[in-house]
Amino acid sequence: MVEWLVSKGLTPYPDALAHMEARVNAMIAGTAGEQIWLVEHPPMFTAGTSANKADLKAPDMFEVFESRRGGEYTYHGPGQRVAYAMLDLNKRGRDVRAYVAKLEAWVIATLAECNVQAGRREGRVGVWVDRPERPALPNGDMAEDKIAAIGVRIRRWVTFHGISINVAPNLSHYNGIVPCGIADYGVTSLSDLGTPITMENLDTALRRSFADIFEK
Repeated sequence: MVEWLVSKGLTPYPDALAHMEARVNAMIAGTAGEQIWLVEHPPMFTAGTSANKADLKAPDMFEVFESRRGGEYTYHGPGQRVAYAMLDLNKRGRDVRAYVAKLEAWVIATLAECNVQAGRREGRVGVWVDRPERPALPNGDMAEDKIAAIGVRIRRWVTFHGISINVAPNLSHYNGIVPCGIADYGVTSLSDLGTPITMENLDTALRRSFADIFEK
């Protein structure tokens, strides 16, 4: 059974890293089970292992943390649900691509429960929504926004980090970075899409969708 933990208030990022390190080490030692941890963070930027310094447009806007996850720069802050997934791929299949695909499917299914149609995009990590009400891009493609980010780290086939879904964050905070190194597209949230939802209701959808994607 996967343990679900929900933290109230804002969790400092160093505390989150310390918690994941301790939990993953305990899982590797066989003294703890799998866990999904749901948190919100204070406003900040995190840098993944592929982060390009040029993508940090406003280095003094918020504190910047080295995350040691895959990926580039991303933003975390109030109004964004972060789900840290500490799962054992020794039991779930030692396939990193399949695991990332399941994380994406988890987000997509969760958003569908919120009446938001979202999907993957070839060559762009994360989960995206179409914005047909906006002008097309210069190349003629439909405007799109990112609504959820994915970042993964794995140690001895036990996973760290996970997903973040924008519920109602301050989207102007993304102006300090090039999110995930992708400059031609925007960022949105459930609130921005006209789909207000409480964090508690999103958590319920996350838990239900997790069972559908990971436990069947």
